[in-house]
Amino acid sequence: MGPHLAARRRRIKIRGGHLGPLLCWAVVFADIGTSIYYVPGILSASGFNKRSTLFVLMTLVVFILLSIKYAEVTWRNPEGGGVVTISSKALHPFAGLVGGLFIIVDYYLTAAISAFSGINYLAVIAPQVAFWNAVPGTLIALAGLALLNIIGIRESAVVSFIAASLAGIGQLLVVLMVAVEVGPAGIIHSFAAIGQGSPALTPVILVTGFGAAFLAFSGLESVAQLAPAMRAPRSKVAYRTMALVIITIGLTSPLLTLWQTTLVPDPNNPGHVNQLLSLLGGQFGGPALSTYVAVTGSLLLIFASNTAIIGGYHVFLALTRMGFLPRIVERYNSWRRTPHVAILAAVVPPVGLVYLAGQSPVAAVFLGDLYAFGLLGSFILTSFSLDVIRWHELRQSATLRRRLVFAIGVLTTLLVLLGWSVNLVAKPYATIFGGGLTVLGVIVGLATYHYNRSRRPAVFPVPYTATGRTIEEAFRRRPAEVLVLLPHQPAQALAVIQEGIRAAAGKSVVFLYRGGREHIDGGDLWEVNDPYLRDYHAQDALARAESLARNQVPDRRYVYVPRRVQREVVADVWRAIHPRETVAAEEDHELLPPIALERVRRHLVDGQVVLHMVTGRHLRAAAGA
Repeated sequence: MGPHLAARRRRIKIRGGHLGPLLCWAVVFADIGTSIYYVPGILSASGFNKRSTLFVLMTLVVFILLSIKYAEVTWRNPEGGGVVTISSKALHPFAGLVGGLFIIVDYYLTAAISAFSGINYLAVIAPQVAFWNAVPGTLIALAGLALLNIIGIRESAVVSFIAASLAGIGQLLVVLMVAVEVGPAGIIHSFAAIGQGSPALTPVILVTGFGAAFLAFSGLESVAQLAPAMRAPRSKVAYRTMALVIITIGLTSPLLTLWQTTLVPDPNNPGHVNQLLSLLGGQFGGPALSTYVAVTGSLLLIFASNTAIIGGYHVFLALTRMGFLPRIVERYNSWRRTPHVAILAAVVPPVGLVYLAGQSPVAAVFLGDLYAFGLLGSFILTSFSLDVIRWHELRQSATLRRRLVFAIGVLTTLLVLLGWSVNLVAKPYATIFGGGLTVLGVIVGLATYHYNRSRRPAVFPVPYTATGRTIEEAFRRRPAEVLVLLPHQPAQALAVIQEGIRAAAGKSVVFLYRGGREHIDGGDLWEVNDPYLRDYHAQDALARAESLARNQVPDRRYVYVPRRVQREVVADVWRAIHPRETVAAEEDHELLPPIALERVRRHLVDGQVVLHMVTGRHLRAAAGA
């Protein structure tokens, strides 16, 4: 791939959204910042007691490394989608299916535990809402969130900012009040308490606690899903957003975990586990601070539960549009034009989880024991996929900086893999629950994919942002013989497909479709804004090409080019693959770069004029230089 092609690629612009670093921070903090309300209690009640802070500090290092990688994932994938998108691009669309299932498992648990904890914090000022272990109140909250989403009330970044700011102020006030009250000597003494009591810090306890404490950083995936709404340049916004997240989480999470587990009397009491932060605020700041923390914490937790529901049903929609789930999942109701089936699929399992948790002595610990599989699985797949992309780039330009970035990235992946591996054994319920749902999802996904192959096969086009490298690797670094440009008009497209298949018999072929009119509403805040997944005409055209070509042309690939960059990228595709022959409708030859043709043949197929443009080897080399 020559420098001319690379230069053209750098000029391709992707429209930015409207969210700057502060609003993006608010949305991410509204998700990840809720962990401090329930994780210290869960870790302590799980047997780690005052040692909990040590394990949070250990995972904080990995969290910082992961945050940097997630910022890169965000700007590399402006269409959003997080683990689904990057694993599909770097590995295979089936890896995107697995990644989507991982994050759905995480969303189920986040929705359940956040709603449950929100009701428990509300019980600080209204004890009656916590009757029967707070299960009825939580179920009512989840049902209300489902109704809001079906009605179509969308999440707002401004509302997230207000909720996150109010809760963040409460957390900082607790930190300040405790610090002032206990003084420097008391702070040092509280840190010394980490080394006291049980369990003994054996190697097994260290790795087990390290794996369990990842729960404190659930919600990191949020930033990658905000990519379509981010203001340009996304790279700056993404890194600044994560810098704000690291600072706020770094300042509050370790200290509040420390003081909730060492200063609050009887933190393992089942009635205290989900109220520790409010109890800590009341102990050192009085009833007013306790009430403020309870109200703002409850608001933020319910908000996080809603975020998990929204994120979950958008993943369902993305997997459906990729061809892995039945089309009924994407069905919209005529009342409010919302995807009620996907919404119910995102809400019903958390409802069941909360009901089951209510049967256990400590419901929060039960839900915490189910965590880890999906959360860390999505972390691993995202981190590894980025490592693969960096490896390909390293092979092209192995500078010292790139080598260091790649090495640190691999270390990050290995550390997360360690935590996940430990939890597979230490949390058998999480493995059974998460693994069972993932296996079930894979079975449904593969069955749906194979069922559609004889009807409307799912086609996974090459990402246009990396077209040249991906196509060259797909064809084992040899030029594709035939490039077929598909027009929009169905009858004309059928004629071009038939001629392209005839020209590519026994050769390699690339079918390229140029996007039509694009959606300009930008979708919901969490929607995967991949233009191909929303372009049903493109999916139909490429599916038709796949149905007709799969038995005659074994070596075939597909490329989708969004309308806004079509002329630049179509020319780039041609230069990248250097086809011997280009098949197109008569009016589409203008999309190609200026090239010298060896000969041009015009075929009339069912009343449609189809061009066969043949380029000699020496002419192709000159055009690609």
